[in-house]
Amino acid sequence: MPNSTVSYLWRDKNAARGFRTGVSLHSHTNQSHETLDFLANLGNQYPLIRPLLARLENRSQKFHGVRIDYAASYWTPPMTPKLAFNLESKQIEDLDLQSMVSISDHDNINAPMLLRTVPSARQIPVSVEWSAPYSGVQDFHLGIHNLPSARAQHWMQTLAAYTRRPSDQRLTEILVALNEEPNVLVVFNHPMWDLFLIGSKKHEFLVNEFLLKNGNYLHALELNGLRPWEENRAVRSLAEKWNMLLISGGDRHGVEPNANVNLTNATSFTEFTHEVRREKRSNILFMPQYAQPWKHRLLQSTLDAVRTYPEFPQGSRTWDERVYHPDAGGATRPLSEIWPSGEAPRAIRWMMAMVLLMGSRPVSSGLRMAWNDSRELRMALGEQEG
Repeated sequence: MPNSTVSYLWRDKNAARGFRTGVSLHSHTNQSHETLDFLANLGNQYPLIRPLLARLENRSQKFHGVRIDYAASYWTPPMTPKLAFNLESKQIEDLDLQSMVSISDHDNINAPMLLRTVPSARQIPVSVEWSAPYSGVQDFHLGIHNLPSARAQHWMQTLAAYTRRPSDQRLTEILVALNEEPNVLVVFNHPMWDLFLIGSKKHEFLVNEFLLKNGNYLHALELNGLRPWEENRAVRSLAEKWNMLLISGGDRHGVEPNANVNLTNATSFTEFTHEVRREKRSNILFMPQYAQPWKHRLLQSTLDAVRTYPEFPQGSRTWDERVYHPDAGGATRPLSEIWPSGEAPRAIRWMMAMVLLMGSRPVSSGLRMAWNDSRELRMALGEQEG
């Protein structure tokens, strides 16, 4: 039987006692290509935003000959692989634990391959977050950790080929083959997040259909450190329904370390994988930042994505160095190289200033108080009201 435990550091300061190692799973670096499709979705969801986006789209086409293409654009998180590795390691080591970090960028393994040239990170597993199309209407994100080094590039080619020509049968074949790799850990990341906004009922149906077909080849469901309490409670219920193990996954994109980690006595990532796969044991620790109001944490993550970091390497310092779009000739370049005058148009600078204002101390503190929901916290911990 799966044995998942969940503890909360803000309730029990000694929660990590008795464990040797902390494992950081699912975090992102500037090697990760993050879609900008959400901007188009925001315009469709919120009528007040659509006119602003339409104006920017029209001006881009009229004055610069560039048609805004959200699907072909992407942004990258600010932290380099080494900065991200150090951030995750430090949080764990501050608990007097040895650290293991598995970075899983979207659909590429550049970060772990780069880190393996650094002595302090040489043992990092080769991991990826694979966006797997399913049933023609949804993507499921699968965390694939500890790919065999000698075959990692071959596996990435296999995953990319499926993404180009998806079929449900082929997806099952790939998951069967991954399960046959004895040291690979496959996690269903944030399974209850309706990424394409197809509707909660339809999404839930597809998740259960996917698990019916493929649950035997997945090793755990993720409690996500960047998703709200209510959604993680639904994942917990899903795990009970399908008799599956739960595991941590911080999903960090900004400069705040993962909001949860796994606790273990394993001394290597392969040993940790065996603990999850064979012994079906997982000890999840939520960090204090997860107790903050979710809307406030989401705002902070957004601010992390658009702030300027003068101490970072060139190319990761300003937000428009980290956002990519096809130019008039179709070549994908940073916006900082595409702006006709060398800087963002006035309307965009004004919009960014408004966003950054929300992160100023007085406004940010006020929003955190307004968004605080102690009832949500009690319910998340499984406590009764009153």
